[in-house]
Amino acid sequence: MKPFLNFNTLLLLIFFSCEKNSPAPTTNSDLTDATPPQYGTPFMSVPDRQDVVMYQVNIRAFSNKGNFAGVIARLDSIKALGVNVIYLMPIYPIGQIRSINSPYCVRDYRAVNHEFGTLNDLRALVDSAHSKRMSVILDWVANHTSWDNAWINTNKSWYVQGPSGDIISPNGWNDVAQLNFNNSSMRLQMIRNMKYWVFTANIDGFRCDYADGPPDDFWKQAIDSLRGIKTRKLLLLAEGSRSSNYASGFDFNFGFSFYHTLKSIYANNSSVQLIDNINNIESDGAVNGQKVVRYITNHDVNSSDGTPLDLFNGKNGSKAAFVVAALMNSVPMIYNGEEVGMSSSIKFPFTSVKIDWTVGQDMTDFYKKVIAIRNNSNAIRRGNVIPYSDQDVCVFIKQKELEKVLVIINLRNKSVDYSLPSSFHNTSWTDAINGEVKFLSAKLTLQPYSYYILRN
Repeated sequence: MKPFLNFNTLLLLIFFSCEKNSPAPTTNSDLTDATPPQYGTPFMSVPDRQDVVMYQVNIRAFSNKGNFAGVIARLDSIKALGVNVIYLMPIYPIGQIRSINSPYCVRDYRAVNHEFGTLNDLRALVDSAHSKRMSVILDWVANHTSWDNAWINTNKSWYVQGPSGDIISPNGWNDVAQLNFNNSSMRLQMIRNMKYWVFTANIDGFRCDYADGPPDDFWKQAIDSLRGIKTRKLLLLAEGSRSSNYASGFDFNFGFSFYHTLKSIYANNSSVQLIDNINNIESDGAVNGQKVVRYITNHDVNSSDGTPLDLFNGKNGSKAAFVVAALMNSVPMIYNGEEVGMSSSIKFPFTSVKIDWTVGQDMTDFYKKVIAIRNNSNAIRRGNVIPYSDQDVCVFIKQKELEKVLVIINLRNKSVDYSLPSSFHNTSWTDAINGEVKFLSAKLTLQPYSYYILRN
């Protein structure tokens, strides 16, 4: 989703962009009905939707050169976290007319932004990830295009127009033009373009930007068509919160409500029990293992709100927040730099900060431990949540068949006494972090932001 910019800032960015760069020529590389040949061999180890651990790569900030090669160089480190799905932010050429240099302003749906490398470089990234048993999904921007996308000149009816016939922008995002989903030809071409990358770069799915913008019936049409590629198992994430996204066929919805609730718990001392309500809201309509993707940061909120260290009271607070996000009722998503405790925000348009990978080994070790516990627990990945939270402590059981996991997280920066339900009195558990035996009685005293992950 695109960040909000105030009007004066937008005018300055537009003026600077127009002064510095002449508009790039439009292209027609995506105006074809032909299905390209399949590059490479379809990846056969795409995880089931419940088993995903996702990692978001902001290519510009990820390495000093900000390119595909920089991502390839760190694939082993991503894999070591326990990740099995890499999500790349938009890789397409960026529009220059009315530009604010946003990756979500797509000039050509079937080309690679030379800032990042070539198609062959992208293929090398996907091939290398596959060799390490990680899937790769691309960010897809279906709702709008740049003003210098070829469609503007060749297919004006593919865009929403105002009373005077001028193409309009969505939501005050003046650098992009709103597509018209009443136009069946536009829909078909959009779907062909999505398929193009499945065949041409051998990718394994999409994270669909602003998925609540296009109508449900478009997504149903697109996803049915993508699922019709019988040689592929694709993962599809809606960056949206509509429960109907599940019925449209997405594997995942986006955990907006969870993130904002967690922020309120830390900043406003809101009740931790609000998370239990969010579990019900975000899972409404989910069937057959469909999940919400939860995070404690991503490219939007890292830019606008600050880092997890800013929002969740330093390393210990952000660790507690991540335990909830990763284990309670979700597929977790890690944003690059989060796992080293990055203290500087990556501000839009993501060109001024590079991640320092030499710091934060303690945070990296923590992420590895929590993700390993998740990956090795069928109960955590696939069990139903049974909540026991109070005002200050997030507590839940996850159970699948004979495996039972009890998770207890103090989300306050103070010592808290938690009164355990009678069913937990005088029970013994194994601490999943250190392997020690933990005996529970009627009350548990928790240090600030401490947590237990217990197995029985």
